[in-house]
Amino acid sequence: MKVIKLHNNITSTDKEHLISVIQQKSGSQVIELTNNLLRFDDVDNKIVFSNIKSVVIIINNVPEYSLASREIKKSDTYINIGDILIGGKKPIIIAGPCSVENYEQMNITAGELSKMGIRFLRGGAYKPRTSPYSFQGLEGKGLELLFKMKEKYGLKIVTEVMSSDKIDEVADVADILQIGSRNMFNYPLLKALGKLQKPVLLKRGMAAKMKEFLLSAEYILKGGNVNVILCERGIKTFETATRNTLDLNVVPHIKQLSHLPIIVDPSHGTGVKALIAPMSAAAMAAGANGLEIEVHYKPQIALSDRKQSLTLNEFKELLKSINFKK
Repeated sequence: MKVIKLHNNITSTDKEHLISVIQQKSGSQVIELTNNLLRFDDVDNKIVFSNIKSVVIIINNVPEYSLASREIKKSDTYINIGDILIGGKKPIIIAGPCSVENYEQMNITAGELSKMGIRFLRGGAYKPRTSPYSFQGLEGKGLELLFKMKEKYGLKIVTEVMSSDKIDEVADVADILQIGSRNMFNYPLLKALGKLQKPVLLKRGMAAKMKEFLLSAEYILKGGNVNVILCERGIKTFETATRNTLDLNVVPHIKQLSHLPIIVDPSHGTGVKALIAPMSAAAMAAGANGLEIEVHYKPQIALSDRKQSLTLNEFKELLKSINFKK
């Protein structure tokens, strides 16, 4: 696969002529990645660009996830949310309950997290559940509660969007829109988020290969939204001792292949309370740009994921163990 970069001032007529020439000589379809990037196959190197002034640079051996790859963008991608930088040297911590349940739960949890120096509050208003009989979230009322916490404590909100028709509603409240594991392959949703200039946290599918993970990110990038954060949250294997197998290989490997920031969710990745702190430390050592952790003020009464939700005190100890600084 090859990608050519065009001069920014190329005319539409010259671009159309160039595309026509490439398609004729290579026998390959030309795909326009962005306004100045064209991608195509030229296996036998049939095309010579030395006399074509519109070409700036030729990039060879580009993977399918072109826009997400380091072949196209060498430098790391940094995402600014207010005064917070994602992808830099300081890791971000996203914390909060699996589901938004009521005002008391959110107020106590958000207040205590804010005191600890946490800047991102997570909480599901719309919840995809394996069983149709499990708690599905408060939906619109849940978003209202998240907005109240945002206003009261100045926290940035991370919450899941499950369908294209809910994007605007969720985006009105969320600073980062989360795509859950089950929706990593929801291509219409990914395409719709590509049109939105707002950060997207893309969770790895529970049975997704690394290449598939990056190709899902590519859908968002191709739409024009460059604010993509990847999240490793464990994959399904033959192991039954833990909820999932947290694949920390993916962190340094993604760093080699892609410029996108990547964080780790050890709560879903293990499903075992006692493993969350050590796997958080391991994720940081592997080079992750942050963590997403489930915290509940009373896990024993949580309506979802109670077994893997840390208490506020347990979470405070975890922050100490990874040397978190406000």
